[in-house]
Amino acid sequence: MTSAEQKKLIEELKYKTSKMVPKDKYDYEMFVKRDKDDEDLDSLSMKRLRELHAKYSGKK
Repeated sequence: MTSAEQKKLIEELKYKTSKMVPKDKYDYEMFVKRDKDDEDLDSLSMKRLRELHAKYSGKK
C-alpha cells in the first residue's frame, strides 16, 4: 500500500475516534504518530489499519 492510501485511511478514521473502543483508539493514535513521522507501515500494521477502517467506516 502506498503512503497516499495510508494517509487516506487515517484521515477517514479521524472522525470516528469517539466511537472507538480504547484498544482501537490507541492503535489509531499510534498510526497517526507513525504517519506524522512519514513512516511506511509494515504489512501487519497495514492489515490492522484496514481492519479498523472496515470496522468503523462501514459501507458508504
